[in-house]
Amino acid sequence: MRWEVFRQEKKKDYHVHVGDVHAPNAELAKQYAQVMHARRKPANSLWVVPKDAIETVEADDHDVAMGGLTQREYRWATNYNTGEMAAEIEESEAEQVEAERERKKAAGQGGGDD
Repeated sequence: MRWEVFRQEKKKDYHVHVGDVHAPNAELAKQYAQVMHARRKPANSLWVVPKDAIETVEADDHDVAMGGLTQREYRWATNYNTGEMAAEIEESEAEQVEAERERKKAAGQGGGDD
């Protein structure tokens, strides 16, 4: 039977998957895990879990939503449409239209409305 081994190096650290061992029961799996995954490297604790007891969720599975799908557009003020433009934006656009008209007039292309 295959057992997955997770090691915690120091207290309050996360347990990290470090490998597996093959053993007929939990007691031998713990002993094998100690020898293989905690003998040479510091370890605070080991979790030894039967491979068959681990359930998985894959991102490619149907109807699975993981990571990066949270809609957070509400955080950006530019996503709120009040229906009114700020006065300085309106002034800026008017200045740009007038400047374009002046450039065309200076280039002899006419000012459009003139």
